[in-house]
Amino acid sequence: MSVKQGDRITIHGRTVGAGDRHGEIVEVRGKDGAPPYAVKFDDGHETLIFPGGDFTVDSTQPNTT
Repeated sequence: MSVKQGDRITIHGRTVGAGDRHGEIVEVRGKDGAPPYAVKFDDGHETLIFPGGDFTVDSTQPNTT
């Protein structure tokens, strides 16, 4: 998986009642877009993550207008 700064992420809840968490990649610390990633979640929490199978990325698209 390769991501870049500014990509939006979702970490899906893995237990009943656990909601998804959404955030933004603020720093890629691995080589060539590899983990770990510094993430700022929408609730303001910041952490360093090594993503698992419950992790999806919505890459930022360049503005073409």
